[in-house]
Amino acid sequence: MDAVGSVVLSLDAELGWGFHDLVDPPTERVESGRRGWNAMLELLEEFDIPATWAVVGHLMLDSCDGRHADHPAPEGWFERERGEWQDREDLRFGPDLVSDLLESDVDHEFASHTFSHVLFGHPETDRELAVAELECSTAIAEEWGCSFESFIYPRNEVGHRDVLAEYGVSAYRGWTPNREGVRAVFDSMVRDRSLLVEPYIDEHGLVNVPASLFLFGFEGSARSIAESIWTDPMVALARRGIDEAATSDETFHMWLHPNNLTTERDDQRMRAILSYLDRRRSESDLTVETMADVAQRVRHSRGIDGTPTRVDTQAKASWN
Repeated sequence: MDAVGSVVLSLDAELGWGFHDLVDPPTERVESGRRGWNAMLELLEEFDIPATWAVVGHLMLDSCDGRHADHPAPEGWFERERGEWQDREDLRFGPDLVSDLLESDVDHEFASHTFSHVLFGHPETDRELAVAELECSTAIAEEWGCSFESFIYPRNEVGHRDVLAEYGVSAYRGWTPNREGVRAVFDSMVRDRSLLVEPYIDEHGLVNVPASLFLFGFEGSARSIAESIWTDPMVALARRGIDEAATSDETFHMWLHPNNLTTERDDQRMRAILSYLDRRRSESDLTVETMADVAQRVRHSRGIDGTPTRVDTQAKASWN
């Protein structure tokens, strides 16, 4: 059987943890995390499109002291949690949202986005800290009756891949330069460069599923101007990537954060992309995969066994 092209959609699900270390976090996006999470779940259910949801492990807690004394985080790492956001449980915890994800009728993949959004690529993040983040994420996932096979690096800062391999991770989202914003539009539309990527097994035995396109990298006045004279550039790029995948045997991997959906305008962008993906899937051999699906496929193509990690059906039944 001939290979067919595929589309992967991954989401960095983090609520306040995506911004807690910033001096001046973007208020609109901080406050949109829950709204965007629910909007994306609804859209994905409407079009029956499975996605890889990389969840910050701390969101799966019901409560904490804000100190995490046994965690080898650098001084001040949890300061905002026990200070400015002490009374903002909606930013620090999200067990209700995670339950909605795991109970979805769509077969989403549950993945890891670390425990507290530690930047693995920073020089300050040593191996001890990386191990602690994986240990905490694994432990809280097990308490929920699930596990993860895929890992998405906060802010796409790749590092400590050996630790991922040690803790049983099979796949991660690698970073592809020039795949967002004006540069992505120029390279694809003007230079006619492909948006497709080729997943591969790296030297640690992990499957790198590179990013093709960040769906919210063209915003502000540039987006408004483009829409007034043409169309939403990110919708155009996403459709182009989907079309490329539909006529090839390669992969188009788009990604976003739920908190990118701050208004109905952003919802409309995602609706346009997902509805187009659904249509192209129905009229061609195009498949929609999760990162775990890709990892399994790549491993099998190399003669390596691998089974994608999905929510355990018995555990899922217990949540209903």
